[in-house]
Amino acid sequence: MSFDREQPRFENRYDAGRQLAGKLGGYKGQSGVVLAIPNGGVPVGLEVALALEADLDLVISRKIPLPLNPEAGFGAIADDGTVILNEELVKRVGLSQHQINYQINRVRAEIRQRSLLHRRDKPLAAVSGKRIIIIDDGLASGFTMMAAVTSVRRRHPKEIVVAVPAASPAALEQVEKVADKVVTLATGSMPRFAVADFYRNWYDVSDDEVIQCLKEWRMRHFRSNMNSHEN
Repeated sequence: MSFDREQPRFENRYDAGRQLAGKLGGYKGQSGVVLAIPNGGVPVGLEVALALEADLDLVISRKIPLPLNPEAGFGAIADDGTVILNEELVKRVGLSQHQINYQINRVRAEIRQRSLLHRRDKPLAAVSGKRIIIIDDGLASGFTMMAAVTSVRRRHPKEIVVAVPAASPAALEQVEKVADKVVTLATGSMPRFAVADFYRNWYDVSDDEVIQCLKEWRMRHFRSNMNSHEN
């Protein structure tokens, strides 16, 4: 479904996750792994993982902000060190190598902090030979997702499916080049695309909410395993 003006499609990220899970029903019970991009992708990923009876973990990928314009990014970095740059934007803005390296090092430090907070000493998710579904709350430029996909691809999964509630046409085109399959519920052709426009209740997801989502999944997963053993 395509939108050419602002109209909320989802109540919040949890609602978006439940709707997205409905489109991913064919993957239910296939022992896949849902990797959510924190912070915003985690509530979406929680609902998808619960509906598909899949494992839930994180792939930490962050945009590299432009100097003096932190809302815009010129690439992204994933938690294994993978860097994806928007070379066209880098040339157009005229960033020096020093500026690029400085911003990359700042984001790497932020990823390390986020990884310690959310993962503690836990290693990156084992994905070799598995079907992986990478989740975020939306795709604007697509570079954060591209870094995540490229990172996970290096660990030899069976298949990488990218699933997001909403995306811009340009981001879809970029991500389709690196993923095996891309699933989305809505695309937007508005002049200034914003993921937030698709949500009635949009807010910055806190680290506490990410931790709570992961705890909820572990609790629900534990109960499900206990019930299956009793039966």
